[in-house]
Amino acid sequence: MRNIRIIIEYDGTNYSGWQIQKNAPSIQEEIQKSIKKITGEDVNLIGAGRTDAGVHAKGQTANFITGSRVPADKFAWALNSVLQKDIVIKSSEEASLSFHSRYDAKSKIYSYTIHKGLFPPAIMRNYVYHVNFGSKIDMEKMKRAADCFVGTHDFKAFMATGSNVINTIRTIYSIKIEENEEYIRIFYHGNGFLYNMVRIITGTIIYASIGKMNADNIPEIIKKGDRELAGITVPAHGLCLEKVYYD
Repeated sequence: MRNIRIIIEYDGTNYSGWQIQKNAPSIQEEIQKSIKKITGEDVNLIGAGRTDAGVHAKGQTANFITGSRVPADKFAWALNSVLQKDIVIKSSEEASLSFHSRYDAKSKIYSYTIHKGLFPPAIMRNYVYHVNFGSKIDMEKMKRAADCFVGTHDFKAFMATGSNVINTIRTIYSIKIEENEEYIRIFYHGNGFLYNMVRIITGTIIYASIGKMNADNIPEIIKKGDRELAGITVPAHGLCLEKVYYD
C-alpha cells in the first residue's frame, strides 16, 4: 500500500464545500470518484481543511491510501483527465504511510479578497466580497485593527455560534494586507482556524476600517469572548485556502 499526497486547486462556487454531503456535490466526493475511475478503489481522501460551501483553494493538501501501481507523480495527470474543470490536481507524490494531511499540518494561509469599487465586478463576482461602502475604507484603520489579532489568543468571539469546539485558542503569526486599485487582499497565516474565524475577523476589520467599530476595542472583544461584540461574518466566496505548511 502507498500513501499519495496531492495538492489541489479548486473553484468552490458549485460545491457544498470540501466534505462529502448527502444531497450536494463536494470537492472530496468528486476527487474520490475520480480516483475510483483510475484505480477501481474506494478510497478515503483526507483533506488538510474542510472548506465551506463557496470557498476556494489554491493549495489544499490531501492524501489517500492506494494499492494501485500508478506512479505517484502520474496521479495528477490521470486525475485531471477525468475531473471537472473547476478542480485541478497541481501535483502528486508519494508520502510516508504515517502522513496525515489534517493532523500533520503545522500552519495554513488563507486569503480574503474585498472589492471596493462603486459597482460589483462581473468577472470576479464569485471570488470577491463587494463592499458597497468601499469608498469609506480607511486603510490605516484596517491595518491597525488587523494588528490586534496577531499573536496567541482565545478566539471564541470570532467563531460561528453553535460550534462545539472546546479549545478555542489559536495563534495568528501574521496578517498582511495588500491594496491593488479596487481590490484589497488580506492574508492570514496561523496554526489553525476556528469555524468561520477568518470570515468574522475580516468582517470586524472592515467594520473598524469604516468607523463602525473602534479598533482600540478589539483587544477587549477578544478578552470577553462574546460573538455579538464582533463584526459580521463576510460571505464565503471571498475566502481562499492559499497554502498548507508541514514543516
